[in-house]
Amino acid sequence: MDNVDLNVLRQLVHWRAEGRRVVLGTIVRTWGSAPRPVGSWVAVRDDGAIAGSVSGGCIEDDLIARIRAGALTLKLPELVRYGVGAEEATRFGLPCGGTLELLLEPVTEHSACEELLRRLDAGQRVRRELDLATGVVSLFDEHGADVLRLSDTQLISNHGPRWRLLIIGAGQLTQYLAGMALALDYQVLVCDPREEYAEDWAVSGTRLLRGMPDDVVQEFRPDAHSAIVALTHDPKLDDLALMEALKSPAFYVGAIGSRVNQAKRRARLAEHFDLSEAELDRLHGPIGLAIGARTPPEIAVSILAQLTAERYGAQGSGAEAGCEV
Repeated sequence: MDNVDLNVLRQLVHWRAEGRRVVLGTIVRTWGSAPRPVGSWVAVRDDGAIAGSVSGGCIEDDLIARIRAGALTLKLPELVRYGVGAEEATRFGLPCGGTLELLLEPVTEHSACEELLRRLDAGQRVRRELDLATGVVSLFDEHGADVLRLSDTQLISNHGPRWRLLIIGAGQLTQYLAGMALALDYQVLVCDPREEYAEDWAVSGTRLLRGMPDDVVQEFRPDAHSAIVALTHDPKLDDLALMEALKSPAFYVGAIGSRVNQAKRRARLAEHFDLSEAELDRLHGPIGLAIGARTPPEIAVSILAQLTAERYGAQGSGAEAGCEV
């Protein structure tokens, strides 16, 4: 679930708390080009107010018109299709020939939306199973990849952060980086065994770990959807994390520090931790894209920009950001 759809859920829960009737739409299939991916959400309130998007706006307009006309008084989930032909595709804002199916469900006390939001706000991965015959939703812990599967009897979808970020150090820069990363669909964990930093950590939606960095990285079990960033400036902590991270499948490993300090770090890691040249070459440092960043929030932006470039295989320039911090 991306941050856009999380905001849809948040708005939906707010409307429900006000006693409003809400219909939730989920894109379950697309053919040809489609403006939004499978799994995207749109919520329509009983007076036509809308949250989220599944098209360029025309499908939303149709849903608004139908609910205002009383045509969406659903009792159970219902599957609708938009844009079967070129004429309809044009009418509903889809590229010519594009088609999408939308599962519309009336949101009730059986939809478990409040509990789903609570779990997602806690950074959990959740599997949502909607029974099409009853409209009842069941929630389960989930650790696998993204799934959206529609059958004759149920809709199964996975929600929650698809990417994980482990940050070593709970200083000021980490507060900005953690907050921004949450908005980019990361589950954020922060490791800092130092009492003076850990006691004041208070970024909602993140989890603070108090173990030593090497142990925490091992327990984190990095995979190809994981990033590890060392921000303490303390070799005793950063190096412990890096020696494990650089041997892992993590898609990104980085550490803050000047070019001079990065060279010293590389020498230490090679000498004391038996890391190969190939493993050392995976280390991003100085960390972040070179955007002229100086302040902690600017440096956080540069780091997340580099993580995003790595995620999508984009070619970004090297970093000087925060190199003397």
